[in-house]
Amino acid sequence: MISALILLVAYVIDRIVGDPRALPHPVVGMGKAIKAVERLIRRLVSRPRYLRPAGMLLPLIVAGGAWSLTALLLWLLAMITPWLSWIAAAWLVSTTIAAKGLKDAGLAVYTELRRGDIPAARRAVGMIVGRDTTSLDSPEIVRGTVETVAENIVDAVVSPLFYALLGGAPLAIAYRAVNTLDSMVGYKNDKYLHLGWASARLDDVANFIPARITAVLLTMCAWLLRLDWRRCIHMVRRDARLHPSPNSGFPESAVAGALGIRLGGENVYHGVTSFRAYMGDPVRGMEPGDILRASRMMLLCSTIFACLCAATAWLIGWL
Repeated sequence: MISALILLVAYVIDRIVGDPRALPHPVVGMGKAIKAVERLIRRLVSRPRYLRPAGMLLPLIVAGGAWSLTALLLWLLAMITPWLSWIAAAWLVSTTIAAKGLKDAGLAVYTELRRGDIPAARRAVGMIVGRDTTSLDSPEIVRGTVETVAENIVDAVVSPLFYALLGGAPLAIAYRAVNTLDSMVGYKNDKYLHLGWASARLDDVANFIPARITAVLLTMCAWLLRLDWRRCIHMVRRDARLHPSPNSGFPESAVAGALGIRLGGENVYHGVTSFRAYMGDPVRGMEPGDILRASRMMLLCSTIFACLCAATAWLIGWL
């Protein structure tokens, strides 16, 4: 029963409070730890060929350390009073969820587009995407925003709740550490090709099941929101595997199918053009309202999964 309440309270905290800057956030500490461990590894390992096996130390130390510290903290608080441990667990799980942050980021871009302020919209979308945004027009700004909202349904909501259900706050925090590692060192460039490979692969493995759960949930959301749920299923079957990520294609193709738009295409990174496989068919042109529709799908998907996780935790506790 307590586990179910922790999951529900954590989700409600995120939906209401989000990530207030005044409070310390575990991801900030994770980022500092990742940089420190990376510096240590590079200082100890000078030859590039040894960086690949050394790269396994990053997730082992950072994710393992995050799990251990969280478990230790909750144990110490439980020694004082179980309620302190319960409150801390709910707050810690809430820091791994970012439904409110995703909604707010999308709304910021939508607001600028509705005002007709394209330069401001470019700056807003530049805060949530890695591509160059200085020359994007309105449809491309919409595309970048919708892709980000769709992709992060897995990373920022479904996966954290999934691992909180399986292993409580320690496993949810460990997942967030894995995801942070991927965002910081999981690049296929000269600097991180060898050192970051293990972090990138572990993130792929961690999101494998949640990504596919998300596709099913988004189909349900499309039906509930009276969007095109049949095309949603069709696009997941046809296009999800075309994405360079083994997981991101599932939510992106589902949202593209439900909305009747086409995601993917050419992106520019540091002046270099890169093509990403198309997701969905262009039944109609993209418009700012698609940001709101994608956000509604994300929020409904998040709420349904949070309730399912809480119900599952309650049933397991009752049995």
